[in-house]
Amino acid sequence: MDTLINLVNKLQKACTALGDFGEESSLPTLWDALPTIAVVGGQSSGKSSVLESVVGKDFLPRGSGIVTRRPLVLQLHKIEEGKEYAEFAHLPRKWFTDFAAVRKEIGDETDRVTGRTKQISSVPIYLSIYSPNVVNLTLIDLPGLTKIAVEGQSDSIVQDIENMVRSYIEKPNCIILAVSPANQDLATSDAIKISREVDPKGERTFGVLTKIDLMDKGTDAVDILEGRSHRLKFPWIGVVNRSQADINQNIDMIAARRKEREYFFNSPEYSHLANRMGSEHLGKVLSRHLESLIKSRIPGLQSLINKAILDLETELNRLGNPIAADSGGKLYMIMEICRAFDQTFKEHLDGIRAGGEKVYGVFENQLPSALKRLQFDKQLSMENVRKLITEADGYQPHLIAPEQGYRRLIESTLVTIKLPTEAVVDAVHDILRDLVRKSIKETKELKNYPPLKVEVMNAAYESLERMKNESKRAALQLVDMECSYLTVDFFRNLPQDVEKGGNPTHSIYDRYNDAYIRRVGSNVLAYVHMVVGTLRHSIPKSVVYCQVREAKRSLLDRFFTELGAKEGRQLGKLLDEDPEITQRRQNTVKRLELYRAAQCEIDTVVWAK
Repeated sequence: MDTLINLVNKLQKACTALGDFGEESSLPTLWDALPTIAVVGGQSSGKSSVLESVVGKDFLPRGSGIVTRRPLVLQLHKIEEGKEYAEFAHLPRKWFTDFAAVRKEIGDETDRVTGRTKQISSVPIYLSIYSPNVVNLTLIDLPGLTKIAVEGQSDSIVQDIENMVRSYIEKPNCIILAVSPANQDLATSDAIKISREVDPKGERTFGVLTKIDLMDKGTDAVDILEGRSHRLKFPWIGVVNRSQADINQNIDMIAARRKEREYFFNSPEYSHLANRMGSEHLGKVLSRHLESLIKSRIPGLQSLINKAILDLETELNRLGNPIAADSGGKLYMIMEICRAFDQTFKEHLDGIRAGGEKVYGVFENQLPSALKRLQFDKQLSMENVRKLITEADGYQPHLIAPEQGYRRLIESTLVTIKLPTEAVVDAVHDILRDLVRKSIKETKELKNYPPLKVEVMNAAYESLERMKNESKRAALQLVDMECSYLTVDFFRNLPQDVEKGGNPTHSIYDRYNDAYIRRVGSNVLAYVHMVVGTLRHSIPKSVVYCQVREAKRSLLDRFFTELGAKEGRQLGKLLDEDPEITQRRQNTVKRLELYRAAQCEIDTVVWAK
């Protein structure tokens, strides 16, 4: 039993040190899965006196109004011999042997969080007491339920206290110790009312009846203690706390326990119940029940812990590694993050991820459609053909074919291809920019470092801009090449019969008739279509070579070169992580350590059993 309770004590202590005490969190919480005993009662119900009786020490703050303003996680450790002492989690390795000092420290620690006000806080105080006069047990003392706010308290204090108490006792692993005074009607008991709301069958509620000795003469609490009224699954336990006179006379707890036993054994009404009355019996009953509950929860705890470890490891992997301290480590970390981004970008282009297919769509749809929409008819209209051929003849007519006219017509027509060529380059550039944005968004490591994310994006955009300019220059150069050199074989194969204007014996006036002009325009259009067919395939090759291939090969090369020249301080600025991410990683690491330690502790206990 001691081993099981000590196991939960260790886990609760570790949880408290991490700030994990059952509040809402997106991370797994072990606290909610651990069996606990929460002490609930209204103000002046004798709740603090019950705790002191179980401990056997006078150590809790006293006074009017709300004295307990923070949850007190009280762990009792039975030792075989040695001096009694107490230790706070916020003051590790400082042993308190004077329990009056313990009382003062509880008050001071409460004030450190709430200030010197009468407000409450959900942040618990963690206190361990080591004594040969206690049983191994963990109790959580909660602020007393109240019906009205006093001066210095907010109007919401009544509801705030109730919400805090509910947050503990609603947990299915929480044992409720409902403390009610016997000299008041149980129907109005705050502790019974709230415990019945969260545990209507009374399956995890222990009823404690205080102030039995203060009941009016002629009345007793036998019906309640024997379970005939206000029935609970577990028998009610009555206690007799020290009176104010006892406190004033400094009667210690050992003497008070003896006096309590004598009261029950010597009272005609309660003598038949004396063996299961009193604070000593209460401590033993709670300890046995806690042990039984822990034993039944071990398999569930193991399952929860194993799953939590996997979840936390996944979360830690998502958050990434902590920032290195030295310049070399920072540079390596940045390079690795950039490589991860670069790999994601390549996967988009290679089809492993979506997006790269849009480049192919530009070549197969946008470019052919744009070339088809080119209005060659305007350049090759009858008037324009006649004008350019006539101007090309100069002061004497051509002898066989209007070569210069042909050249000028072809050049002026092919120049119109430059516009869709530039549009293809721009379209691919826009797709690559969009893939950079997607890749940055999908690179989980970059999410943690906003400055590095901005620098990588800017560097990638600058590279794409340079590649776009080079691609546009190369693609337009292809058009210029076609304009500057005409394929001779095409024209050599043209028919030169008389009807088609090829006979040089015709007069100059016959050579400029409509049939002849149409024939020239038709020949030029045929040549232009041949060139368009060539460019239809060579332009995509140029764009891929200058933009897509280069983006895959050297998107961040210049950025890497600049990184090598940066100092450690500058590299540190790039890794200026979002503080929330840093804090979350630290919390995750600590929580993962807790769960791994819990796993070892539970395995040790299970194997020992």
